[in-house]
Amino acid sequence: MPVDEVKRILGLYRERYAGWNVRHFYQTVAREQGVQVSYTFVKQALQGAGLVKKAKVRGRHRRRRERKAGFGEMLHIDGSKHAWLALLPDEKQTLITVADDATSRVLYSQLWPEESTEAVLVGLREVVGMHGIPASIYSDRASWAFETPKAGMPVSKTHLTQVGEVLKRLGVEHIPSYSPQARGRSERMNGTLQGRLVNELKLSGARSLEAANTYIRNRYLVVHNKTFSVEAKDPVSSFVAAEGVDLDEIFCREAVRTVGKDNVVTCGKLSFQISKQPGRRTCSGLAVVVKHRLDGAWSIHRGTQVLGRYDETGRPAETAGPVENRERPRFPTRTLDAGKQHRRPQLPQAPARS
Repeated sequence: MPVDEVKRILGLYRERYAGWNVRHFYQTVAREQGVQVSYTFVKQALQGAGLVKKAKVRGRHRRRRERKAGFGEMLHIDGSKHAWLALLPDEKQTLITVADDATSRVLYSQLWPEESTEAVLVGLREVVGMHGIPASIYSDRASWAFETPKAGMPVSKTHLTQVGEVLKRLGVEHIPSYSPQARGRSERMNGTLQGRLVNELKLSGARSLEAANTYIRNRYLVVHNKTFSVEAKDPVSSFVAAEGVDLDEIFCREAVRTVGKDNVVTCGKLSFQISKQPGRRTCSGLAVVVKHRLDGAWSIHRGTQVLGRYDETGRPAETAGPVENRERPRFPTRTLDAGKQHRRPQLPQAPARS
């Protein structure tokens, strides 16, 4: 091996890739810097120069859970709070990741300020829109995922969170995890991402969520999935196409409210004025469902009737009218004998004054 090439490899590590684990460094320089020597040679060279430490001996053998057979049979969703932006060392962000169990393929990964209901719904909406509806979702028991009546007890199967309601509408089984060991695949994924993505975001110069998310979407995930994903045992996908389904209506947060005397519905800091509805003198006192879509739009419903649509500020976007703006069907009144007309019975008349 030429001495100049060894010096070049060591120089790349010192000046550009310091702190990277050996395998990540080797894969990157082989792909982007034209390094053609073996992984073992690079590792020994870095260890000999004192740039990396020898790995510790692993603990006792553990048997991993067998993967699901089909792509989309079970997805893992998790949020990892970490200092993902090394150029902003005093800040922490949350990486929301959705990964397939059968293939280890990351289907969604984006940074958010916090692990919130909105962050999770946006991630799931993107996955369903791109791949279809999965058979099941596996997650921890975070507050967005489940309601737990008592700490350490099983989750409630009747009181669903907003995310739980969305998964119910989609027909997706939501499986809770009761221990870190049960989330082994998710935990290993987070470890891999923390070991690689932090360094790559630093190298890219990312100092904002927008810049970091652009890099993750356009650069990182392509390489990550090519490196770590495997083929599913079952070649038939378990995702179900969401054709003909209004995903924007499904992926929304809902709240039940009562219409006030002035035909105004209040939800949080916003107030929504309901316009005059055909066939009703007033909507005051009605129990209605307020829907908040991921794009910020709002709507108010009573059964199949849409009482109003509003923008993100609560301003009316349109006059919705009953049953999605369609006129109500007119049903014929029943008669005693088909084809015959009958006069309505007359009320008794007061006698005429003479």
